[in-house]
Amino acid sequence: MSAELLRSADDKIIHNAYRKLLRTIKNPIEAADRRMIREAYELAVEAHRPQRRKSGEPYILHPLAVATICTEEIGLGPTAVVAALLHDVVEDTPITIEQVRDRFGTRVAQMVNGLTKLDSAYNAESAQAENFKKVLGTLVEDVRVVLIKMADRLHNMRTLGAMARQKQLKIAAETSYIYAPLAHRLGLYAMKTEFLDLCMKITEPESYHDIARKLADTKRERNRYINEFIKPLTPFLNDLGFPYKIYGRPKSIYSIWNKIQTKRVPFEEIYDLFAVRIVVDVPSEREKLACWQVYSIVTGVHTPLPERLKDWITVPKSNGYESLHTTVIGPQGKFVEVQIRSNRMDEIAERGFAAHWKYKGVNNQPDVFEQWLDSVREIMEDPTSNAVEFLDNFKDNNLFHEEIFVYTPKGELKILPEGATALDFAFSIHTDLGYRCTAVKVNNKLVPMGHKLNNGDQVQIIINKNQKPSEDWLKMVVTGKARSKIRSAVKEERRNLGEYGRETLMRKLSKFKLELTDEIADRLYRHFGYGSYVDLYYALYTEELTVERIFKEFMVEGNTLVEIPVRVEDNQLPPGRSVERKKDMSKARLSINGEPAERYSYTMATCCNPVQGDNIFAYITANATLKIHRTTCPNATNLMANYGYRIQKAEWVHTPGTTFVADLKITGIDDGPGVIERLTHAISSMLNLNIRTFSIAGDQGYFEGRVSLVVQNTDQLHIAMRRLEELPNVSTVERLM
Repeated sequence: MSAELLRSADDKIIHNAYRKLLRTIKNPIEAADRRMIREAYELAVEAHRPQRRKSGEPYILHPLAVATICTEEIGLGPTAVVAALLHDVVEDTPITIEQVRDRFGTRVAQMVNGLTKLDSAYNAESAQAENFKKVLGTLVEDVRVVLIKMADRLHNMRTLGAMARQKQLKIAAETSYIYAPLAHRLGLYAMKTEFLDLCMKITEPESYHDIARKLADTKRERNRYINEFIKPLTPFLNDLGFPYKIYGRPKSIYSIWNKIQTKRVPFEEIYDLFAVRIVVDVPSEREKLACWQVYSIVTGVHTPLPERLKDWITVPKSNGYESLHTTVIGPQGKFVEVQIRSNRMDEIAERGFAAHWKYKGVNNQPDVFEQWLDSVREIMEDPTSNAVEFLDNFKDNNLFHEEIFVYTPKGELKILPEGATALDFAFSIHTDLGYRCTAVKVNNKLVPMGHKLNNGDQVQIIINKNQKPSEDWLKMVVTGKARSKIRSAVKEERRNLGEYGRETLMRKLSKFKLELTDEIADRLYRHFGYGSYVDLYYALYTEELTVERIFKEFMVEGNTLVEIPVRVEDNQLPPGRSVERKKDMSKARLSINGEPAERYSYTMATCCNPVQGDNIFAYITANATLKIHRTTCPNATNLMANYGYRIQKAEWVHTPGTTFVADLKITGIDDGPGVIERLTHAISSMLNLNIRTFSIAGDQGYFEGRVSLVVQNTDQLHIAMRRLEELPNVSTVERLM
């Protein structure tokens, strides 16, 4: 195809995408807004014209798709559409932020700037964390920036197929680590669900396609059951006299897979593959009454499970979510979850923050979303936290948790994440109250500061002006605000005490006519494995590290300190020195970045024990060696999300005769001494595998065994797991990390 024809074809595709965007804007647009959108579109088309995506399509289709998601799936308005169209022009084209400000105003320029990656981040400990911090920092000023970023990530996830496998894994890790929890927190439940499904499609492709196929195969059967469930409800609902919708919705692939993993049951035994939703169309003042009337009908026709009632109408979730959830026993004795809500509540549940703001104040509830934003502001204001700590604090700040409702002695309602403690409560009231907390009463009974709170608890904080936080307090809290404030106080205390250690080192150096320069301090804290100057000086104060030890390992040379070379002869080392001996990996053949792994210094990560055949990656550690992790390692998401620049491509090279150790946990019914004999016979005789270690414990008819097997690859391991699961009275067999 000639360049002219290709450009003509591209222009047609681009124009159609633009027309689709305009059709998705539901509310009437003023002429000025329409002109601004058109101008932003034309600028973006011209700026991105030379660029193409990995898939080969014109790059401009990406900003157009992001803007369409903003309007169609989130419900944002014209200003957000303009910012979405321009969100990559400053980062990827010669257009400057000043040019954007001149043409579209300060607000659009601020939004585009918030969406532009930090150039300086690449000199930071974690480029990803620095950029997350920048974007999330805009949350407290203009939440639309975060919503556009969410739309940007959603489109990237939908079109990830053209990327290299390693890039897919990194982007999926970032998405599941921060974007999915944030979507949950902003009430974007449909987006959260799609994020998790798309991540699973990358990290667990076989399980994803298996569940998708089974859902397709059972769709007709599910629809038949939903109709059977709904039929007896219909005449009673019709008698209520107001419009309603009732339908069944299948659970997401990820949620089904998660249940299979946690409950250790096959797909066929999961009873709640879907939920029935009833949405009523009534004025806002009649919503509560209408929802409870529907609840009364549902529980009158089908037997309810009272303990499964969730009332988020009386007290909504802190992201604005309102609904009644109940579980009832339907036909054939199956449990069915029923969700009851109004049209307004349904729109907030589906479209999250934007819809929440549209109806702000309608239900006369306290603005719990603003309370959450206040807690985010306090985390942002912590001057001592680096980007990685900030991200951890933010993520811990009630992103993915259920909530509990507790009260002050005066009856003021406070919303905290499930699992929050009395000390979390103190910090949620005021930072100084947390710092000075010395005792706590819950329901007039004295409890430890780490006591976990329950719904309805009334909490009284007792303070002492001389009380100070300690590092142990971090074990007593779960909220991001409390963690942030405790870390800040502990760091300040360590910094103050560390000054004494610093003075000790300065006095010693002065004897050699040396000054304590940043270069010397940097060399020392890195050599002895401390995280910062503050940690080094504090260690000198506590005498965890002594000046004498420093001068056993360093000597004065010129105007600085240099490390004394270590000579290892006859396995003798100077006192206090050690050499890490690397595992013999000569049998395990790997390829790292397409080269033989023997060219690198690497070890297998003990947190996940990779076996030949596992999907793996290499991570560059702080001392420049490589650790080989499984992509499903518990630490993989954190490493890829925060330290993606340290991730390297790694693959197995098939090597017959290579062996690895894999750990399994086996549970089942304890029917006497024969259990051990059956298990060991199956492993040693039937499977012809060597057992490295074996332990088993039984109690009240239940046993749990742990066994380390020597295997050659994942195929051999999976065969062993299937054979063990087939043994009489064995319930589950799972691989341990």
